[in-house]
Amino acid sequence: MKDLTIEWRHYDKAGATCDRCATTGAAVKKVISGLSAELEEKGFAVTFTETLLPEELMAQSNMLLLNGVPLEQILDNAAVNENSCASCSCLTGTDTSCRTVEYQGATYEEIPEELILKAIRTVVASDI
Repeated sequence: MKDLTIEWRHYDKAGATCDRCATTGAAVKKVISGLSAELEEKGFAVTFTETLLPEELMAQSNMLLLNGVPLEQILDNAAVNENSCASCSCLTGTDTSCRTVEYQGATYEEIPEELILKAIRTVVASDI
């Protein structure tokens, strides 16, 4: 059996995270749940880890890694950027920017299910 490790990193303050990260977290959990039987048939054991980050590591917040590789490096021509995040700003008490993923001309503040699925299928097909 091959391993597929999916790590979701996000800012956490006393058990709370921002709206963007919460949406990404729900999406990744839904995708993993929906794909687990298919991945098992293909010989992959999925391990999901959630890494809670302090404010000092905000630049890594809302990051998905598949077998240690960031999602944006798996998807062709994807890039990371950042913009102001009102939700994190409320949590931190200061104006805070969060990472975004740019892919095929669109900017995603939350990582949607379709990008997560595409990245997982790319990893499984290429055995990264």
